[in-house]
Amino acid sequence: MNAERETAAPEEGERRYDVVVVGGGAAGLGGALPLARARRSVLVIDAGRPRNAPASHIHNYLGREGTAPSQLLATGREEVTGYGGEIVEGNVVAAERLEDGGFRVTLEDGSAVVARRLLVTTGLVDELPQVPGVAERWGREVLHCPYCHGWEVRDQPIGILATGPNAVHQALLWRQWSAEVTLFLHTEPKLGDEEYEQLAARDIAVVDGRVTALAVTDDRLTGVTVDDGRVIPCRALAVSPRFTARADVLTSLGLGTTEQEMAGQVIGSYVASDPSGATELPGVWVAGNVANLMEQVIGAAGAGLRAAAAINADLVAEDTRRAVTARRTPFSARMEP
Repeated sequence: MNAERETAAPEEGERRYDVVVVGGGAAGLGGALPLARARRSVLVIDAGRPRNAPASHIHNYLGREGTAPSQLLATGREEVTGYGGEIVEGNVVAAERLEDGGFRVTLEDGSAVVARRLLVTTGLVDELPQVPGVAERWGREVLHCPYCHGWEVRDQPIGILATGPNAVHQALLWRQWSAEVTLFLHTEPKLGDEEYEQLAARDIAVVDGRVTALAVTDDRLTGVTVDDGRVIPCRALAVSPRFTARADVLTSLGLGTTEQEMAGQVIGSYVASDPSGATELPGVWVAGNVANLMEQVIGAAGAGLRAAAAINADLVAEDTRRAVTARRTPFSARMEP
């Protein structure tokens, strides 16, 4: 839905920027950098809770393979501020449309800034299966993406926690990295004959029963406990979280979220946009996981760049319209109080 909500004009003394970026991860910094280089006034507001904080390294980012997430963000911040961009730590609680087409962005501490355009890169929340131990080991041995973590657990016993109809595909995918893969049916019903045949052909074991706990020795995952008391050896466990966009800022502007399905199952929600990241609300762009649930770090940075280029082009068009109007206005009229 498109529910533009115009409120009062900017207040005297409020700091004003060409662009306010909400979220300072790869997508946010990836957008702020080209905007700062385009000589735009840019403010990045970041709550300091990156989704990949539990991970020790970033992978599949050409030229930065194996970089720690914290190091990537630190380097990105230095690059943005080096071109005049500003970065503040804070939590944005709401945004509102102003009568001049801009936006007021309100932070949790009650302060507010005004922006001509918004780039929202607030990411998503991984809603994990409710199994004791899963949340505690998330990003360590409890994983979801084989392309992000498969190499690191190659040739080790890998378990797959079935929580949806995509479980067989997930097991077959992880089989690429290890010959020791076990599919725990957990909350899923019995599989079909064709699925059992596929798993057997790839030597993937299937364990019935609900997973009740993770076995940990010396702060390292060693197995998975099922409800009949058995402990199946396992050094990594692949799960399928529900991916929920952090969209509170956008919903405060009247933008809604869209559910995404895979194999007939809702896997999460995202904010719809065009290829540049433009939402249906003029002046508001999105990039990264808030708009694409499957986006990895390198893709999020690229999405930020695409959105930045579109935002700058939009601002150039507005600047030009204003300049033409001013040029057509008689000098005497411009001097009137």
